[in-house]
Amino acid sequence: MHAIPISLRQIDYVIAAAETGSTAAAARALNVSQPSVSLAIAKVEDHFGRPLFVRSAGQGIAPTAFGLRKLGALRSLRAQAQSALSNEGNGAEVLNLGVFSTLGPRYAPALVNGFQKTMPDAQIKLHEGDLDRLTRWLLNGRIDLALIYDFGLPSSLEITPLVDVRPYGLVARAHPLSGRGTVTMAELLTDPLILMSLPHSRDYFLTLAQMNGIRPRIAHETGSVEMLRAMVANHMGVGLMATDIAQDTACDGQPVTRLELTDPLVPHRIALARAPHPHIAPLVASFQDHVARSFDV
Repeated sequence: MHAIPISLRQIDYVIAAAETGSTAAAARALNVSQPSVSLAIAKVEDHFGRPLFVRSAGQGIAPTAFGLRKLGALRSLRAQAQSALSNEGNGAEVLNLGVFSTLGPRYAPALVNGFQKTMPDAQIKLHEGDLDRLTRWLLNGRIDLALIYDFGLPSSLEITPLVDVRPYGLVARAHPLSGRGTVTMAELLTDPLILMSLPHSRDYFLTLAQMNGIRPRIAHETGSVEMLRAMVANHMGVGLMATDIAQDTACDGQPVTRLELTDPLVPHRIALARAPHPHIAPLVASFQDHVARSFDV
């Protein structure tokens, strides 16, 4: 039997360095010396014969493409070792689910609640982020799945399409267009726009306007759905949204009205994304099937 060339402690140091972005920060998080972290990384890189990280003076470290692939495998190996060494006979499985910040409140709690009714022993930990952060977490193995918009994602990810959603307009209840029900984008964007400013979302909404020959005047930008809705409700501009929200009031109680857009628009596709690992954990596969069935009703 061949000895395992890398210890779990060294794997912990490598994962911590990837998560924190520097050996110094990893050392602080683990309460060890910085040279210990650096030596562990060097040991693992020497074993693979390729660098896991790119070093930049004053900017810490970032995983290489090879490092991203190996980090996912190392995380999986660590989780399996932790499960095997657990002294709890019926330890709950854990699924790390990433959710795009604007989709999370609308879908994630109901999906998790419905799944745990059928698998009460499963634990699901939610991790919110924008598209870039969720993609990075998928590739380095920090999360197992991501509920995400299929927009500008790397081709290396495995995508399960769930539903296409059309963007719509949002105005205050007292807005002159409020009673129309349907409008063109040109009519809506006569007023200044409150723009969703998350990475990719911002480009998506601006591209929709430009494809219809409109250069919108930007009144405000925000990364929060509720902030956008509240600003619209308080007559600070009109909104463009894709997230389907049932409430007709903003969080401050002021009313808003949803307007369907009659233009031919490219929809937002909601999807589950997964890193392309050869083996899918049973819990991950079960949750993926649950989500697909939930959107198929």
